[in-house]
Amino acid sequence: MTTGGARLRDKVVLLTGSSGGIGVEIARRLAGEGAVLMLTDLDAEACARVAADIPDPERHHVLELDIGDEQQWRAAVEAIAERFSRLDVLVANGAIGSLATVVDEDLERYNKVIAISQTGTWLGMKHAGALIERTGGGSIVNLCSILGTVGGLGNSLAYAAAKGAVRTMTKNAALYWAAKGVRVNSIHPAFIETRQLLDRYEGSDRYRAMLEHTPMGRLGRAEEVAAAVAFLAGDDSTFITGSELYVDGGWTCA
Repeated sequence: MTTGGARLRDKVVLLTGSSGGIGVEIARRLAGEGAVLMLTDLDAEACARVAADIPDPERHHVLELDIGDEQQWRAAVEAIAERFSRLDVLVANGAIGSLATVVDEDLERYNKVIAISQTGTWLGMKHAGALIERTGGGSIVNLCSILGTVGGLGNSLAYAAAKGAVRTMTKNAALYWAAKGVRVNSIHPAFIETRQLLDRYEGSDRYRAMLEHTPMGRLGRAEEVAAAVAFLAGDDSTFITGSELYVDGGWTCA
């Protein structure tokens, strides 16, 4: 028996970046909506802890996955096909970042951010999206960022480059799949108040800048991002594809 709503009842969902602050809340919300989750991240043990702490833990599964490794994507999708015979939803939440500016960033770190946050998202669409199409259609939700659209605070150059690419790839993939039963949309959060962010920035000039640039005067909450994911993953959004949903407290309209 599921907990909460049933908008995603028995839909099979592959979630990347499952063990981070936003990933945990996405997992909790989708499980509460009735989804069966394949929780993936570099740390399978962390995914198992997430699975044990969300609604109906016995329904969910975990898998170690480096999203920048195409062979691991192939293996993950084969495992899902073998276990469930289908995939309904991909939530591409996995990413890494860097705070460096256009001048301070170095090539090795830049390439790593691109490999994970940009190429890893493409590889997910390439392999998991193909399974979604092959097994009846569904939804791809790419977690992007306001930094895929605006300059933010003038740093995080590599992350902005990756998320800008994800924004455009989402639209390109949406057109490719538009008549094939797969919807592809992106979610663009502003700064989200996770434990990691608070531990690193609370009380700093950067933290104050985040607040000052947000018209609603506060940071977002991970559960607010998760609610947007649930909407785009489910059947309430069946005529929406190639769209950008901003969960940003008004940042991009200021």
